[in-house]
Amino acid sequence: MSQDSAAVPPDAARKLAARRRREIVAVLLFSGGPIFESSIPLSVFGIDRQDAGVPRYRLLVCAGEDAPLRTTGGLELSAPYGLEAISRAGTVVVPAWRSITQAPPPAALDALRRAHEEGARIVGLCTGAFVLAAAGLLDGRPATTHWMYAPTLAKRYPSVHVDPRELFVDDGDVLTSAGTAAGIDLCLHIVRTDHGADAANALARRLVVPPRRTASDLGHQRYLDRSLPEEIGADPLAEVVAWALEHLHEQFDVETLAARAYMSRRTFDRRFRSLTGSAPLQWLITQRVLQAQRLLETSDYSVDEVAGRCGFRSPVALRGHFRRQLGASPAAYRAAYRARRPQNGAPEPALRPERAERPERERAALGSERFSAAALGGHGLAAEAADMAKPPSEGYAARLPETPVGRGAGRPVLPGQRERPVG
Repeated sequence: MSQDSAAVPPDAARKLAARRRREIVAVLLFSGGPIFESSIPLSVFGIDRQDAGVPRYRLLVCAGEDAPLRTTGGLELSAPYGLEAISRAGTVVVPAWRSITQAPPPAALDALRRAHEEGARIVGLCTGAFVLAAAGLLDGRPATTHWMYAPTLAKRYPSVHVDPRELFVDDGDVLTSAGTAAGIDLCLHIVRTDHGADAANALARRLVVPPRRTASDLGHQRYLDRSLPEEIGADPLAEVVAWALEHLHEQFDVETLAARAYMSRRTFDRRFRSLTGSAPLQWLITQRVLQAQRLLETSDYSVDEVAGRCGFRSPVALRGHFRRQLGASPAAYRAAYRARRPQNGAPEPALRPERAERPERERAALGSERFSAAALGGHGLAAEAADMAKPPSEGYAARLPETPVGRGAGRPVLPGQRERPVG
């Protein structure tokens, strides 16, 4: 959901305090933060590129805690400003947080809340979303972060609607991005919002990066992930989860997992939700889709065979879940992956010998697979195949609006975060 804030209803935006100016950007640094993520807003907003047609911002680099600030490789940073400088900024960026297991300094959280109350735009890059969540600024909002930490963010802050498959999420006055390079995408989006596409494109040329990416542009790189909150490693349910991942090719359900954990279904659901922030059924479906994604990339199995090898009871079930989670039918996904592979220099997947000699037949099968959904009636998969290029609007298994929404009236009611699959 790479959303444009321009469509946010005017009544949803907070009025910017008189002493704050949107072009004044405060970057909040903490000790232990990774230097690459920290450098992104410094490079975008801190260098004068007016000669290239990029409007100038004023940068205030602020220490979020007492010095010295140590970063990657043991380097020490000395920020020229403290938290008091945030009071002048109309844009506040938290580029990263040192550890998702630690609580941010209370003084920094207070400064962020005060800036937000006074109408400042608050931005969290990568793990900086954890700081915004700790300040309560993401409650009831869609947000994203690095895919590896998304399950932990969802579990720790269940009122946040986490979507780990987006490059960035613009919710009007609060914006978040996924990991590392996605921080550049969000900063370019901010320049585009403030000064238009020409300015953002000029800046992208100077940085030698694509001017505008979306999640759908990543094609086969849009991976779901098996990751779970770090805390699961020490929990008795970890053994059940490991068994499930090793036996995805078998047809089993949540009742089977509950029996292996020696729990009733109700108790198992409650324990699994409390541990992962996800319903066990949704988590299991996500893992099966991930396995199907890998088989489509690395094997020559037909879609029907992939469905069977991933524990789906029918190819129809695979197609429906695959399209909802990855935005394309299995056959279309495989075709797009193979079309992109030579550009990325990836090796040819290992084909089964008995099928490697039938390229024409396989291509015909792929073509019929794409359009055979028309015979599936009420499942609506024909329309899904036709609009495969449309990026998915589901975040963490909950539908988010395809157009950006503000915080005020008009925001649709979204399901609780604990209903969303870990992926």
